[in-house]
Amino acid sequence: MNTRRHKATGQIPADRLDIERTTLHVLPVEPLALARGEERVVGSDRTVSFNSVRYSTPPGYTGARVWCRVVGDELSITARTKSGDLSEIWRHQLSTPGVPQIIDAHYPDHPDGRSVHQPRLRPRSEAEVAFVGIGPGAGRWLKEAGPAGASRIRAKMAHAVELAAVLGGDRVDQALGLAAAAGRFAEDDLVSILEHITARKPVGQVVRADEAHAVQNGTIAWQALGQQPTAAGESRAD
Repeated sequence: MNTRRHKATGQIPADRLDIERTTLHVLPVEPLALARGEERVVGSDRTVSFNSVRYSTPPGYTGARVWCRVVGDELSITARTKSGDLSEIWRHQLSTPGVPQIIDAHYPDHPDGRSVHQPRLRPRSEAEVAFVGIGPGAGRWLKEAGPAGASRIRAKMAHAVELAAVLGGDRVDQALGLAAAAGRFAEDDLVSILEHITARKPVGQVVRADEAHAVQNGTIAWQALGQQPTAAGESRAD
C-alpha cells in the first residue's frame, strides 16, 4: 500500500515519508525536566514535602534531588539511581496536610520503622509524669490522642492513673496501647477495653475505626422495619 499512489493526495506514501523524515528529530534519552514533575531535595529524615505533606523515600536518597508528579490519586517520586538512569523509586497515595505518608520499610535502621519521626515525650507536670509512668502504652496513647482530636485529654489521663492504682499498671498500660492502636479515645473506651481484658477474652485483630469499618453487626435487624406483628406472633409487611 505504501508504494501505491494515494487517490486523495496523488502522492506515494513511501516517498512522502522520506520528505517528512527531514523535519523530524530524535527523541531525547531522558524526559524533559517539565515532564518529571516538581523538583525536591530529600531531607535528612528521608522525606520530601509536596503540597505541605511529607512523603517518605527509600533509603539511600538523603540529600538527593528527586522529582514529584501527581498521577491520578498517587504521587510518583522519580530519582536518578546509582546506575545514572532516571527511575520511579516510590508511589504514595496522595494525602492532606497534617497526614504524612511514612512507610516503615523506608526506615529499616530505626526501631519500629517510623519511630524516628515520633516526638519525644517531655512530661512537665506531676499529672503528666504519673500518666507516662504507667508504661509505653500510655506514651503511645498520649502521642495519638492529640492528632486524633480527642477531647478532655487531661481528665482521661487522671482517670487512667486512678485505674492503674486500683487494677495495676500493666493491665491499664495494655488497654491504653490497644486504645491508641485502634484510635479509641472516647469517654468510656478505656474502661470498655479494660473490662474485655479483665474477662480474659482474646484481644484478636486490632482494627482502627474509620469509614472503611463499621461497628454495625449487620442489617438483619432492619428487616423488621415497616412490618407489623400478626396475631400468631409472626410478622407481615404493610
